[in-house]
Amino acid sequence: MKTSGNNNGENETLSTDNEEELFPAFSMSSFQAREEEIERKKMEIREKVQMQLGRAEEESRRLSHVWEELEVLVDPMKKEVAIIRKRIDVVNRDLKSLGQSCQKKEKEYREALEAFNEKSCEKAQLTSTLVELVNESEKLRMKKLEELSKIIDPAI
Repeated sequence: MKTSGNNNGENETLSTDNEEELFPAFSMSSFQAREEEIERKKMEIREKVQMQLGRAEEESRRLSHVWEELEVLVDPMKKEVAIIRKRIDVVNRDLKSLGQSCQKKEKEYREALEAFNEKSCEKAQLTSTLVELVNESEKLRMKKLEELSKIIDPAI
């Protein structure tokens, strides 16, 4: 038995049977209350986790959708760019070939022009020489004709 003092200074006697009955009842109700609190908090956390999982899934779906949109958006541009680059490469090869052909033909043109100018000069010189020869020939023929004329008609 235990004794305890009260405000009046009297000793009270508590029976151990009453204590055993009070403590287990108090312990059980306290334990149950704590268990219920733990269970309630556990449910709250589960709900929060479920909400966050739902949000994460929604975000994942949104990000996946955005990613798909980006892929669709980028692919046509890549294809167009690749096609245009290939066309530019083909045109560059054609330009190189045409440039070489152009240079070759310009060289041929310059050579042909030079040959043409040389032949034109040669023709001009030959024409000039021909004119001189024709003039001289005509003079000689005229002179010969005059001599023959004098022989035929000495009086003239």
